[in-house]
Amino acid sequence: MFDLKGKVAIITGGNGGIGLGMARGLARAGARVVIAARNEAKSAAALKELQLLGSDARALPVDVSDEKSVGALMEETEQQCGRIDILVNNAGMSIRNPVQDLRLEDWQKVLDTNLTGAFLCSRAVYPYMKKTGRGKVINIGSMLSIFGASFSPAYSVSKGGIVQLTKSAAIAWAPDNIQVNVVLPGWIDTELTRRARTHVPTLHDAVVTRTPAARWGTIDDLAGIAVFLSSPASDFITGAAIPVDGGYSAFG
Repeated sequence: MFDLKGKVAIITGGNGGIGLGMARGLARAGARVVIAARNEAKSAAALKELQLLGSDARALPVDVSDEKSVGALMEETEQQCGRIDILVNNAGMSIRNPVQDLRLEDWQKVLDTNLTGAFLCSRAVYPYMKKTGRGKVINIGSMLSIFGASFSPAYSVSKGGIVQLTKSAAIAWAPDNIQVNVVLPGWIDTELTRRARTHVPTLHDAVVTRTPAARWGTIDDLAGIAVFLSSPASDFITGAAIPVDGGYSAFG
């Protein structure tokens, strides 16, 4: 039910953070993982790690905000791997400033990467999955898909939009046997959130106090949900937004 042998998974931003945690899970389940990212040095290190896990992994460059680059990624993946079964839209960034101080170019940069990037990748992968007769798209949202954040409005808006993109694609592609879901990670210990803790000194204690599990998540906490949503076990689940947050969003 959870066997991914023979499946090909593209993970944007898969060379670090949550993307790498998911890549590890998919590799252990037997998938051939394609790391799609811009930082070649980080991708090389991640590729070596996945290969040590036994995955016939690949690393390909992509700028998710560029339509031609995204199209080239899909074409190259099919040429090298023969098919595309799973897409994880994980590439993301944040620029922290309250609304009144946020420059238009910074707002646009965050939305172009986080939201438009997921749209472009999803649209580009659709014909490959339709041809195969099935597919899995996993979008990465955030707790800020639900809650606001005074210090990160562009990021919050992009992640709220990811939930609606997920629902729209899930409805449109259900007849093609393509399931589209969104994972809402809680506060996960990554390079991105370490910078946030520097920017907001009270963040660490606030997260631990509110999270019933009383800890920050790790990137490996995302491995299981990645395997589940990529496997036949989730074939009747689509359009869902699933928190992976140690109970953070359930706390009253």
